[in-house]
Amino acid sequence: MAAASVAGAVGRRSRRFFDIFVAEVPWTVSSKELKEYFSQFGSVQRCQLPFDKDTGFHKRYCWIKFSTPQDVQNVLQKETHILEGAKLTLKEQPRRRRSQRRNQSE
Repeated sequence: MAAASVAGAVGRRSRRFFDIFVAEVPWTVSSKELKEYFSQFGSVQRCQLPFDKDTGFHKRYCWIKFSTPQDVQNVLQKETHILEGAKLTLKEQPRRRRSQRRNQSE
């Protein structure tokens, strides 16, 4: 029984994603371009670029989801990230499970 629990925990851990919050994204940059740029640092699983429903423009920030913490460290090791002439602001955000987020809101 204990071995099954350990195997399950390892399987869950391997599916975790690790996030980078990116601010100051230029208006002209798409999620595809962001994903291409950050792919040089590791395996990008997802680029989430939210849009404003009223204006139709993106909100100039996004989350980049990587497969491993090492991918995130690769990004953070580079001091400056510039896309289309604009300096991006990056912040690491470890991903929390939904149960942890739900407990904090109660």
